[in-house]
Amino acid sequence: SVFRKQFIVKESQQQHGLRHGDFQRYRGYCSRRLRRLRKTLNFKMGNRHKFTGKKVTEEILSDNRYLLLILMDAERAWSYAMQLKQEANTEPRKRFHLLSRLRKAVKHAEELERLCESNRVDAKTKLEAQAYMAYLTGMLRFEHQEWKAAMEAFNKCKTIYEKLANAFTEEQAVLYNQRVEEISPNIRYCAYNIGDQSAMNELMQMRLRSGGTEGLLAEKLEALITQTRAKQAATMSEVEWRGRTVPVKIDKVRIFLLGLADNEAAIAQAENEETKERLFESLLSECRDAIQAVREDLKPDQKQREHSLENDSGKVSNIQYLHSYLTYIKLSTAIKRNESMAKSLQKALLQQQRSEEDGKRAPRPQDLIRLYDIILQNLVELTQLPGLEEDKNFQKEIGLKTLVYKAYRCFFIAQSYVLVKKWSEALVLYERVLKYAHEVQSGAGAYMNSLKELPDVQDLITQVNAEKYSLQAAAILALTRHVFNLCFYTGLFQPLSERFETFCLDPSLVSKQVSLVHFPPGFQPIPCKPLFFDLALNHVAFPPLEDKVEQKAKSGLTGYIKGIFGFKS
Repeated sequence: SVFRKQFIVKESQQQHGLRHGDFQRYRGYCSRRLRRLRKTLNFKMGNRHKFTGKKVTEEILSDNRYLLLILMDAERAWSYAMQLKQEANTEPRKRFHLLSRLRKAVKHAEELERLCESNRVDAKTKLEAQAYMAYLTGMLRFEHQEWKAAMEAFNKCKTIYEKLANAFTEEQAVLYNQRVEEISPNIRYCAYNIGDQSAMNELMQMRLRSGGTEGLLAEKLEALITQTRAKQAATMSEVEWRGRTVPVKIDKVRIFLLGLADNEAAIAQAENEETKERLFESLLSECRDAIQAVREDLKPDQKQREHSLENDSGKVSNIQYLHSYLTYIKLSTAIKRNESMAKSLQKALLQQQRSEEDGKRAPRPQDLIRLYDIILQNLVELTQLPGLEEDKNFQKEIGLKTLVYKAYRCFFIAQSYVLVKKWSEALVLYERVLKYAHEVQSGAGAYMNSLKELPDVQDLITQVNAEKYSLQAAAILALTRHVFNLCFYTGLFQPLSERFETFCLDPSLVSKQVSLVHFPPGFQPIPCKPLFFDLALNHVAFPPLEDKVEQKAKSGLTGYIKGIFGFKS
């Protein structure tokens, strides 16, 4: 029977909740799969009215699904134990139930290992069953804090997985090597508790490489680090900052200050952005806890602090100064975290075109503007810390840092205007960037050491100058394109002779259908002979002419008859 236990378990865990640490979901999956297997194999434990226990024996191992039954039983008990482990942080009594479920998982693993000793099971499955049994045993001993027994069980499990990884191809060995990496921190933790002090450094390195430990070891390692620092904190009594020494009496603050250098070193050595972000969040969380502890001591000491302010002419008390120091650490760490995020976004902006081709959402300059807004807000809070209002060097240093981040903020605002082709606004903002950068360079002087960790403004000046030339060229091209479009649409109705005053690249001028003039020419108005109107005629009195004109003959019938017969009057 070939039974690939390790592949079945890992695939089931990844697909049903453990990728996100949801042990309750995985436990439900194991229960449902057990029900389906028992129904398929007709291996039911009685009916709904009566329970009838059945055991898997070697005689029925012709079907490897019987081994899968026991494996799912063990996985269900283990996942329930891990679920209780998470809940035991707030409900300590659930730890007893946790140990009970782990013992149940070990019992099922022992039964699986015993059945796999049968001749019907291949050698690989036997080794996997032994490793699985050793792993669950180690976890049970680990919870009981039986470090030596747990270490022996984990070492046995690790040895088996290493041999299996060497015996198969690289593709098959990947899963076994992953299990070895998961087990190694548990082994080193057990070694440290047995007495191997060098294991502490190895655990810290594993913490950095893996981006955080998982399972039972996670909070154990954090507790170990805190315990180690607590031992060192007993010798720490004061801290010096900006020329003033203040006593440190709060244990939580001592532990935080002792681990500050280690945390900063771990952040600097982080291999990827995800690990660095997690370490930043951890450091900020510890800092907030330390500030809260100091704030609780500040409340009962309010009257005494006010009296101290009056006597010392404005000098703050030691506890208030310590609070300002911790707040400075918190704000400085937040600035470094946001700056680290901004750098990663800037790198992504350089690969924007490739990201768009891959179908992913590319970062935009607006994403960076928000980060620099938060940084500038943190710098404003730094200038308002009690006890540092009269520190001219500190205020000058913060002022220079503010100018640096304002320059970068203006730069990315200009970039966002460039994207929407608002050339004039972008050009004004680029000039503002150069103004801020030159102010930083002129005022740096003795503060160069404090500005080393900040982005280099000279690189920004070089980049802005290049962007300005590119911006001017883009603006000219856009204007030329606009004029060409205007010429194109108006040129359909205007020949060349009517637009001599407007320059544009008209490709129709070199074509066979060039429009130079209107032909045939259109009708034009011309002058004609004027009309004469005699306006005085109606007002002229003519002389009488009766004596010069003969009288007219009488008309009518009598005159007609007289005329016929020749009678004249």
